[in-house]
Amino acid sequence: MREGQEMRAGRSGATVEHLDAAWPRMRPALRLATGRVVVIAAACAKCATAGFALAGIWLGGAAFAQPIETLPEAWGGRHVDFELPQEVRFLTDDDFPPFNYIDENGNLTGFNIDMARAVCSRLNIVCTIKAQPWDELLALLASGEADAVIASHAITEANRRVASFTDPYYYTPARFVVRSDSELDDITPPGLAERRIGVVKGTAHEAYLRAFFADSVVVTFESDPDARSALRFGKIDALFADGLGLMYWLNGASSRRCCQFRGGVFTETYYFGDGVGIAVARDRGELAAVLSEGIRLARDNGDYEELLLRYFPMSLY
Repeated sequence: MREGQEMRAGRSGATVEHLDAAWPRMRPALRLATGRVVVIAAACAKCATAGFALAGIWLGGAAFAQPIETLPEAWGGRHVDFELPQEVRFLTDDDFPPFNYIDENGNLTGFNIDMARAVCSRLNIVCTIKAQPWDELLALLASGEADAVIASHAITEANRRVASFTDPYYYTPARFVVRSDSELDDITPPGLAERRIGVVKGTAHEAYLRAFFADSVVVTFESDPDARSALRFGKIDALFADGLGLMYWLNGASSRRCCQFRGGVFTETYYFGDGVGIAVARDRGELAAVLSEGIRLARDNGDYEELLLRYFPMSLY
């Protein structure tokens, strides 16, 4: 997390001390009709606790059954019409590879950059993309210097106080990692009972372990490198952390190929957030809906899957 700023995905989520924030109950669904966008803004009318109920979490058109706490029971909606914009001015930053960075030829590139281009191409609108310092992005958006920001901002309550967001275009799941020679394959609360699970202190991952893996021995560390080193040298049985960071560690030199993902993914929104969206100004909900439709079209037409394969060394899911 950058100093003074809200969080990016992979650096976000509830903490042990801050699990009282209400999670959002809004989900927009959209369709494109005769050059105009019709928005169906669906609001959760009633949500029930259903501990470890299964719900489908989709990304790139695929469904993933995940253990979550809350399960929507009833939904209602309304319709709004508006025109497509002629141009969208995007901002990002340039030091968060592989999402946004400067390549060896001096060009701004990355998953977020190409995602913005795919969205604009599918909507048939003109877009420009410029890089500015991370700390300035949301302020520039609010001042009207840009129409949208695509820089891996997590959709959190705090970020919603300063911007509106599209539907999420990716999630950062939590994952378990074990040593490659480990016989652990039952990655469930009973299967990990009495096992030593490493986690970074004060994170959403620690909170989740203490809530759902109460029979495990939770071992806290001050940093990700400390926790990863403990797993590599067999001081803990498993490590629970941000799947994106773990993916790059597993494929990097520092892991020495010691370890591997084991079990499924965890995307429960109360702990790990509502994913990552494109930010627009607070009063530009219509633009958020248009860009959400572009995200859907990019998924449906294969652009999204191609970008995932291009920028990520292995599947997060």
